Amino acid sequence: MRFPMPREYNYIRPIDYVWYGKPTYKEGLIVPEINIKYGSLVSKVKTMPSYAKYLVGTLRELTKTVKSIRNNPYTGNKTITPDVLKELETYAKSLGISGIGFTPINESHMFKDSIVLFKNAIVFTMEMKKSDIEQAPSVQTNIEVFRTYYELGRSVNLIAECLREKGFNVQAVPAISSNLNLAVMARDAGLGGFGKHGLLITDEFGPSVRIAAVLTDLNNLLFSNAQNKAWIKDFCDTCNACVRKCPAKAIYEKPLVLGDGSEQHIDFKKCAVPFSKQHGCTICIKECAFFKSDYEKLKKAYEKKLAED
Repeated sequence: MRFPMPREYNYIRPIDYVWYGKPTYKEGLIVPEINIKYGSLVSKVKTMPSYAKYLVGTLRELTKTVKSIRNNPYTGNKTITPDVLKELETYAKSLGISGIGFTPINESHMFKDSIVLFKNAIVFTMEMKKSDIEQAPSVQTNIEVFRTYYELGRSVNLIAECLREKGFNVQAVPAISSNLNLAVMARDAGLGGFGKHGLLITDEFGPSVRIAAVLTDLNNLLFSNAQNKAWIKDFCDTCNACVRKCPAKAIYEKPLVLGDGSEQHIDFKKCAVPFSKQHGCTICIKECAFFKSDYEKLKKAYEKKLAED
């Protein structure tokens, strides 16, 4: 069963160039699909009233995301000035966006059902409030997760419309979409590195963020240099808090290396059981050292330990 969502190809025009994900690519799953496929849907339905308004809002924004593709102006304008880009970043921050980065789209960002109209991406992160994530697993934590999904979906739609009004072509990709691998895109945009739990770890908020993007044909974006985050993997190998604390034992101590060279960090079949029964779980974020402590302090302590060894 597939989670019901509108399909981009219903709104694509002959003028649109479409880059489709190959059938050999990985399948992209989103939270509701994982619950339906592997978890207890009954448990999720019972808690739905607590976050229903955000879920409805998220689906409404998802529909806008797809329908708005027809609003692309195709003026031929593919260059953004520094002033307009600065204005855009200020606007994004006013919507609650935490981080902004840029990356070209490549095959590692795509799933088998990916539909890509433009080859460059502006990637956004948004913080999930620490006080709510600290209560995981709880109804309040689940509400905060879906609030962030909704706010990010709304934000990328508003940012997309802002860019269209300035004559640019865009395709919004909300956090709840399975269209692209947003975590890998965020890493390549310089917004963080990967933890053992497979989540993006940012300098400011650790793994307590959600990710969305706006694809564009702007050709003068300054692509972010992916930061050297290799130390995070080494640190995680000495920590393993998420592995120990996961109620489903779903996080691999050593990630599986897939045929395409990418890594799989979680057994989703195991993860989905407590996820669907325990208000979205979120224990792996709550117990992560990068959530509990300061990023720079952890880095300095790790570097000091390396120097002493």
